Amino acid sequence: MHQDHHSPALARSRRAFLQQASALLGAAAFGAGAQAQTASGYKALVCIFLAGGNDGHNTVVPLSTAAYNAYRSLRGGLALPDANTQLTQVLTPAGVPYGLNSGLNAIAPLWGQGKLAVVANVGMLSRPITRAQYLDGSVRAPSNLFSHSDQIQAMQTGNANGSGGTGWGGRTVDAVQSMNGTSRFPSAISMAGNALFCAGSVVQSASLIPGFDLTPDGMTSWPDSATAARKAALNQILALDSGLTLIQAANKVRQDAVSLNGLLAGTGGGTLATAFPGTDLGRQLQQVAKIIQLRASTGITRQVFFCSIGGFDLHSAQSWAQWDLLRQVGEAMSAFYNATVELGVASGVTTFTESDFGRTLQPSGSGTDHGWGSHHLVMGGAVRGGDVYGSFPFPALGGPDDCGSRGALIPSTSLDQYGATLAKWFGVGPAALAQVFPNLGYFPTPDLGFMG
Repeated sequence: MHQDHHSPALARSRRAFLQQASALLGAAAFGAGAQAQTASGYKALVCIFLAGGNDGHNTVVPLSTAAYNAYRSLRGGLALPDANTQLTQVLTPAGVPYGLNSGLNAIAPLWGQGKLAVVANVGMLSRPITRAQYLDGSVRAPSNLFSHSDQIQAMQTGNANGSGGTGWGGRTVDAVQSMNGTSRFPSAISMAGNALFCAGSVVQSASLIPGFDLTPDGMTSWPDSATAARKAALNQILALDSGLTLIQAANKVRQDAVSLNGLLAGTGGGTLATAFPGTDLGRQLQQVAKIIQLRASTGITRQVFFCSIGGFDLHSAQSWAQWDLLRQVGEAMSAFYNATVELGVASGVTTFTESDFGRTLQPSGSGTDHGWGSHHLVMGGAVRGGDVYGSFPFPALGGPDDCGSRGALIPSTSLDQYGATLAKWFGVGPAALAQVFPNLGYFPTPDLGFMG
């Protein structure tokens, strides 16, 4: 229905557009210099955050006889396989068997193709720490270890004892920003609202809504000439020199957003043939794929992305709920990998998981409580897949891997090592790695070897 120019609905549309455009903070500010850049050597890191604390114990299960029997006796009714879920067996090159939660069946074939790996018992640390050191306090543990808000912040910033204001994804792309030449397209983009992970000191970051191409709601009407007139009027307003620096800066951001609209709507690249699931995570990763598709138009060669799926804080009814969440993760990751193959960038895009923390091995009824270390997935054409990296803990309560008496794992691999392995592949040099991950020097193996 055609709306009057002064109607409340149109006013709301204008306000919404300006707010959404401003949120991009210059997201489309790329020019002729960017067009001259090449897309050769493109690399992207894509973080999938499993918000709430994913239970790593039931994501990857040891299947060697002694370890599986210990796991099953301690997990009780949550042990896999049970009535609702099964395990998909995979083997390491040494022939050691593990079971992937069958919710991940969509990406399980990538294990055999060498494109999917597990990094075991990853967590936030400022120094290596043993059970005895944790219990006697002789080595400082991360602050507020079992707090969702604190550990979400810590895992995104890479700072065990505070925020620091930047994320390790943002600092990673800061360190290689010269590789992006004169491109002013955002090099750090969140699909899940504002994310500390993407915040850098240098990089331009953005937060986008999947499926939203910045077409202003008030700019669609009948006949087409009315739409054209509205767009022309908006452009005239944005181009008007008010003489006020703040207003001019805001108008420039809105002009950039209008320019970006054409690219996000698909004019900067073709359509993707790969089908994505209609889940929220599926839509987020589909939008990431569409932005990667624009790499030749934007001239950008290094980008980081942040996606998220919530619901993993499962203190009850965990068995089926976790399976369904992992199913959404597996199906979205599988579609995304297929899209990178379609786009010809599978070897240049690495997708990995993070979470607040893991869960306790010992259940609490039909769920689990907050833990510490957890197992994570890494996927991509450059991944040395089909293997488990790091030290996989033997299931035990009160043992050397347990920070207490319920199987909350003391991480044997720090987030610094996990992130540094990804950042090194991304192109971050040794000196810059120490700035991205200030505690990396305290760990003996800065490169875990899971990237080619």
